[in-house]
Amino acid sequence: MAEIPHLLVHDQKDNVGVVVVEGLTANTDMLCCITEDNSTFRLTSKMDVPIGHKIALLDLKTGDTATKYGEDIGKIVADIAQGEHVHTHNCKTKRW
Repeated sequence: MAEIPHLLVHDQKDNVGVVVVEGLTANTDMLCCITEDNSTFRLTSKMDVPIGHKIALLDLKTGDTATKYGEDIGKIVADIAQGEHVHTHNCKTKRW
């Protein structure tokens, strides 16, 4: 039986992925799937992250751009380590 992905990444250019399982906890060895080409990789979650929320695929620094769907989705406003939760406390829209 195939393993079910924990995290979906939409585009090879993305630097965040979306949690697609309930109850993801810190130190989970996640199967991550890039939907653009159906490739996979592994990443360890560094914290509990709710379903539907994002995780950093690499270290992100204040001022970096968050990329999802191959598009700019916001500005990083606090450093985020690879595997950490990306949400409104550390990523803001550039719209206003």
